[in-house]
Amino acid sequence: MAKTLFQKIIDREIPAKIEYEDSLCIVIHDIEPQAPVHLLVIPKKLIARVAVAEESDQALLGHLLITVSALAKKLNLEQGFRVIINNGPHACESVPHMHIHVLAKRQMTWPPG
Repeated sequence: MAKTLFQKIIDREIPAKIEYEDSLCIVIHDIEPQAPVHLLVIPKKLIARVAVAEESDQALLGHLLITVSALAKKLNLEQGFRVIINNGPHACESVPHMHIHVLAKRQMTWPPG
């Protein structure tokens, strides 16, 4: 199976603007930002989409959300931010590697999309 775009970024085969990295995840700036702040929180473990995550992924998924919280504090996103996980083609999933979008620094609208 070919590597996903995100696996290539994790392996430094493709450049990216990295905001944060630890042993479990990497956080990069989206190359097509939809807000002044648009980060992608990507687990280093390949999970194709949230719908196929397993019970054994629980700690990793929690770590991703704690990472979002820490980034929000670091980047002074006290006015608010939106967290999005796309799952499948009808949700505009573009890379088959689960990731969390963090959008901020603009007024969001409701309902989204």
